[in-house]
Amino acid sequence: MSDGCDVAEANELTVHSGLDEVSDVGGPVGRVLEAVRALVPLIAEKRSEFDGERRLPETVFAALADAELFRLWLPQALGGPELSPIDFVRVVEAASVLDGSVGWLVGNGGGMSRLGGYLEEAGWFSDTRAFVASATGAVGVASPVQGGFCVSGRWPFGSGAHHATRFMVLASVRPEDPTSPLLCCYLDRAEVTIIDNWHVSGLRGTGSCDFEAREIFVPAAHTHPFLGLQPTQPGQLYRMPPSSVFAWSISGVPLGIASGAIVSFAGLAVRKGRVGNQPLLRDRETVQATVGRARAMLRAARAFIVDAMTELMSAAETGGQRLVEARADVRIANANAAETAMSITDQLARSAGAAAIFESCDLERAVRDARAAAKHIAMSPNNYITSGRLALGLDPGTTRF
Repeated sequence: MSDGCDVAEANELTVHSGLDEVSDVGGPVGRVLEAVRALVPLIAEKRSEFDGERRLPETVFAALADAELFRLWLPQALGGPELSPIDFVRVVEAASVLDGSVGWLVGNGGGMSRLGGYLEEAGWFSDTRAFVASATGAVGVASPVQGGFCVSGRWPFGSGAHHATRFMVLASVRPEDPTSPLLCCYLDRAEVTIIDNWHVSGLRGTGSCDFEAREIFVPAAHTHPFLGLQPTQPGQLYRMPPSSVFAWSISGVPLGIASGAIVSFAGLAVRKGRVGNQPLLRDRETVQATVGRARAMLRAARAFIVDAMTELMSAAETGGQRLVEARADVRIANANAAETAMSITDQLARSAGAAAIFESCDLERAVRDARAAAKHIAMSPNNYITSGRLALGLDPGTTRF
């Protein structure tokens, strides 16, 4: 692989840094984590293609689908594992250790399988390679017509668009009215045009292109409210606030990127010293302290993520102000995870010196990917404002958190 360590070593980090060992995890999550481990050789072979193609190779995407990593939240009644939120983030982190773009698509695709808990269209997931690309960064127009809506618009950040079998978009019946409720509308792949504009610095392999649709009929049965939707399945997952669960679906990505960066740096440190300095990097106390601090930061960020979701799961059953505060805590846990990942990767890259600027070094990609992930609205520093407002006795200032 590259100058850090190989992907197999990176996967071991997820197992040994605060998560249960795969061999000790039973049930559906244990099987899924074993499936992630089995992907190590393929991703090691194909990873160099991710950035240049700006999407995952078909072989990699198919392997992820065949491992059922895009069905993580599909209800058990529809043949899915219906993982708990905590187990879900374990899997996303493990996938992100292998590569940030892989983890991003697992989080997005696996997260969107949750729609099986709201729609009657169980047949959508009879195809094990089904993948729903979603976009919430813009609002289209949904004009009411007999039996449904006529939908038009252009939406950015359609992660996995080149591989998607369906697309979820936000649309409004009255886009000129900011109070008009938003609808989630589901379009067939043949009904959208993908705009190949994903020329970015990090997470290049996600292929998160814009896409557009023009006057497409969407049956009412293929829509639901963005907020306040009613589940058709009994699991607790489907009763939780949709915007919070949406944010949670990618929260493990920066943690996994940082985890992989620590292992990559360790592999580099046992082989190399800084230019003009004979001792290996690992023998320097400043480097030792940097790695120790990085591990502490990572585990603290992970603990906050788990604590915030645990509280959200409890608060979802009681509602009220407790639920409002729990939703805000999930968002600041996400923001903290992203900031922590950026700090860890930056510190390790500084310690690695000039080696970290070469594309042959895993740290170079880790720095880019961590910064790209942190730009997502679910991890925005604005989340701290919402939390701070609540702590100061103010209203949250927004409904989308």
